[in-house]
Amino acid sequence: MNDDEYFHFCQLNRDLRVERTSEGDIIVIAPTGGKGGIQNAELLVAFGNWAKRDGSGRFFDSSTEFILPNRAGRAPDLSWVRNERWDSLTEKEQEQFPPLCPDFVVELRSKTDRLKTLKAKMEEYLANGAQLGWLIDPIERKVHIYRPAAEPEVLDDPENISGEPLLKGFVLDVRSIWD
Repeated sequence: MNDDEYFHFCQLNRDLRVERTSEGDIIVIAPTGGKGGIQNAELLVAFGNWAKRDGSGRFFDSSTEFILPNRAGRAPDLSWVRNERWDSLTEKEQEQFPPLCPDFVVELRSKTDRLKTLKAKMEEYLANGAQLGWLIDPIERKVHIYRPAAEPEVLDDPENISGEPLLKGFVLDVRSIWD
């Protein structure tokens, strides 16, 4: 199905949370539990406060799906797009699933997520243009940091992580997610 058909399919099936692989396969995503919801909210509030102050881009929660250049439809737990990239989209592109890969993406592992699957998603984001990605794993208390042309950096039980240089001045207190 093309992008418009996929968008229409998702609108008809609003009760399902789905993503599309680059091969066109539809994947149903399990909802997170209460603890995962709290962790997502902590992340969104911390990042949202910074993004509002900074003003250099738009941030999105996991309800926003993006059509990546490889045609996959992905909805990161948190994402951010620089203003100039967002503003270059048409009104229709902004209203539907934006056809771009966010500059910054976060996947927050929940008990229903397989680590291997999330790592593959992070690699897919990088291959499609992401400049920074964080895979936050509260289960193992690790953060995997993804940057273009570099091996992932794995931090063991960090207190905080910096978004520099892309996200100037943003530091996430990871302890709020661990707790």
